[in-house]
Amino acid sequence: MSDVYALPPDLPVPEDDGACDGLVGKTIPSVVLESSQGAVDLAELAAERLVLYVYPRAGRTERLGWDAIPGARGCTPQSCAFRDHAAELRGLDALVAGVSAQSLAEQVRFAELNHMPFPIVSDERLRLRDALGFPTFEVDGDVLYKRVTVIAERGSIVKVFYPVFPPDHNAADVVAWLDERAVG
Repeated sequence: MSDVYALPPDLPVPEDDGACDGLVGKTIPSVVLESSQGAVDLAELAAERLVLYVYPRAGRTERLGWDAIPGARGCTPQSCAFRDHAAELRGLDALVAGVSAQSLAEQVRFAELNHMPFPIVSDERLRLRDALGFPTFEVDGDVLYKRVTVIAERGSIVKVFYPVFPPDHNAADVVAWLDERAVG
């Protein structure tokens, strides 16, 4: 069993397939989803500033070949990095939420185990894919989100990080972008 908190040094780098090219300027829809902190309306979270990171599957995957799929491995380190940068992000007036297609029970268990201070959202029906066009991939018969992080301000997406690699640096990249924007 591999350590879900560490990334192997030989992970394949995902390529930009253009799947997120049209996201900037889109409005975060009023989609109510269940999370580790109860029901959340993503439009309400994005009313001021929201960092929404979308990932395939956190925790133990138990999937053969998971490390060989570009962009699949690293959800737990990515989430933990956002947890570790949560105070900085709050200081930049940003709310944070993580989303995957995992079940609510899996999301709650993951959030509790890793002490996530923000909502870990379950989107089993892939409503964000349908509403915004977030990219997905299929593995072992499951449709999962590709890793993408968006920053929304006043309801609209203003920045897209895609592909996200390495995933454990994504939170620091978001903080740096927001810091630069605050100064500029």
